[in-house]
Amino acid sequence: MVRETAVVKADPEFAWAALVEPARWWNKDHSWSGDAKNLTLEPRAGGCFCETLPGGGSAEHMRVVQAVPGSLLRMKGALGPLQSEALAGVLTIELKPVAGATSIEWTYVVGGYARFPLKDIATAVDSVLGEQSARLASLIEAGRAARP
Repeated sequence: MVRETAVVKADPEFAWAALVEPARWWNKDHSWSGDAKNLTLEPRAGGCFCETLPGGGSAEHMRVVQAVPGSLLRMKGALGPLQSEALAGVLTIELKPVAGATSIEWTYVVGGYARFPLKDIATAVDSVLGEQSARLASLIEAGRAARP
């Protein structure tokens, strides 16, 4: 299990609006196409966190199983190098109001069979999700500061 938390000085609705636009905050180095602008997220049950690939291809990173605007986004899928293994992953992103700010907690749980020990890649997965959490928080803070 991986857990990351960030606190941003914005309301949950503002944080949600940024969260559901991964093309604005996901690191391109952790995409299949090398360009975060190719990432989309449909924040509804059954919606896709997907990526358009060059040459007409596409990739599903995760599938939304629960979306509560301003509060909760839960998706299922194995990210990055975990995708080629017989693994199931659940990423829950919770937004909670806290004293004039919003706490954004990411929890990613993965189980199943892999051709390598999962503990060997856990640190890398934690690092990647930690980076994405920090990038989202930075975007929210920058956007909040830019609001009139």
